[in-house]
Amino acid sequence: MSVSLGNSSRSLFDAPDSERDSASVPVANAVPLYVDLDGTLTYTDLLFESVLLLIKRNPLYLLLCVLWLLQGRGYLKAQIAKRIKLDVSLLPYNDTLLAYLQQQHVAGRRLILASASDRGLVQQVADYLGIFDAVLGSDETTNLKSAAKLRAIEEDAGAQGFAYAGNSSADLAVWARATEVIVVNAPSSIVRRAEQLKAPSLIIPARPFKSSLLVKALRLHQWAKNALLFIPLLAAHDFIGAWWLSTLLAFIAFGMCASATYIVNDLFDLASDRAHPRKRARPFAAATLSIPFGIALIAVLLPLSLWLAAEISLLFFSLMVLYVVVTLLYSARLKQVAIVDVLVLALLYTHRILAGGVVSAVMISNWLLAVSLFMFLSLALVKRCAELEFMSGDGHVSLAGRGYRTSDLPYLIAMGIASGFVAVMLLALYIDSQIGDAMYLHVELLWLILPVVLFWIMRLWLKISRKEIHDDPLLFAITDRTSWVVAVIIACIAWAATLKGIA
Repeated sequence: MSVSLGNSSRSLFDAPDSERDSASVPVANAVPLYVDLDGTLTYTDLLFESVLLLIKRNPLYLLLCVLWLLQGRGYLKAQIAKRIKLDVSLLPYNDTLLAYLQQQHVAGRRLILASASDRGLVQQVADYLGIFDAVLGSDETTNLKSAAKLRAIEEDAGAQGFAYAGNSSADLAVWARATEVIVVNAPSSIVRRAEQLKAPSLIIPARPFKSSLLVKALRLHQWAKNALLFIPLLAAHDFIGAWWLSTLLAFIAFGMCASATYIVNDLFDLASDRAHPRKRARPFAAATLSIPFGIALIAVLLPLSLWLAAEISLLFFSLMVLYVVVTLLYSARLKQVAIVDVLVLALLYTHRILAGGVVSAVMISNWLLAVSLFMFLSLALVKRCAELEFMSGDGHVSLAGRGYRTSDLPYLIAMGIASGFVAVMLLALYIDSQIGDAMYLHVELLWLILPVVLFWIMRLWLKISRKEIHDDPLLFAITDRTSWVVAVIIACIAWAATLKGIA
């Protein structure tokens, strides 16, 4: 951040604390300061936040939004604001600007929150922050943006002049008439255009875009789940067949589809993610990536994944569509229903195995489906228990955006351990059924897999009780050396059971 006082300019971050506290516009004769909200005081946009809340409540509201928009943007914002409840305490505020405004407020400067968002929402933000003397906002007849905002500010400020803090091209009209220009979170092109109008007294730079944010938003590590598509080929001992290319394409299609649905989930889950001690750092919750950018990613990834699925086979395409529908239902409603959420997650894992069987033309056995269902139910419960353990440690009594309380933890742990043990029992019954089958020449060796799997499940749940797993068992397994050793041991045992040369 740079501050210009008179003819001098310097970095505020380089100043000592005593200078930093005083490095602000002198307040005694300062004109009132009007502060934009969307993209300036907060990194997000309240209209997009409100639309997401409305659609999450009922997707059919999207059709009404189109009709409301025909009557004007102000009318649209007013109608949406009447129907949603936005928790303004969880919004991602610009802490640097907020600290500056608090200094100005303490020094006695008149501060006005002036936004194109609905006036009711703007007032809620002002009431929460407690530093603004008045608010200006849109109503049913006026969309307070650009020239309309300028007229409202000049009418409120009178002949004394005004200072304005903004971030976008829509603010250029206001800056052109402002006595003092403050540029916040704006791209370099907007900063240059603002400087051509008047030398800014304060510039708070935008947060830089990092490719790691995109990787995090797409959750590329979650693509590891799609390795389940290869399970049917491995179970059929088809290691070099022609179906591997089709399955690889299916893996990519599922990955893009899953990334799109994860973004949908993140956009619908903004409030609960912001209330979570770790999830608040997710790109969309922290607004390091914008909501429109997320919508654009969905618009690219989802159609592309479905097109690729259709090219593979019509049946696989149908399974992908089913996956999308169930995942969207999960994001909108089902994840808020206790027990139902973990059952859906377990089914979605098993769904991948079914899809892999369709792509590779392998008949999936009932044994495999049953083992998969109970094993992944156990892992889904690991995820919920880990979240509850962490929240209980912070003194919370419930899990934000979920249907669980911390008092449910002992019961969920019991369910999860039982599900894991049932999966092992079903695996034992499957091994017993393979006696005399030509697929495994040494079926007796497969019994060695059981204690290895039991060890892994018991160790996983032990780590839950010790709070050593945060909330994602997949990420834990990927990064856990012991889990990799277990996987290698299981693969070696299964391979040895098929060898002809073993006596």
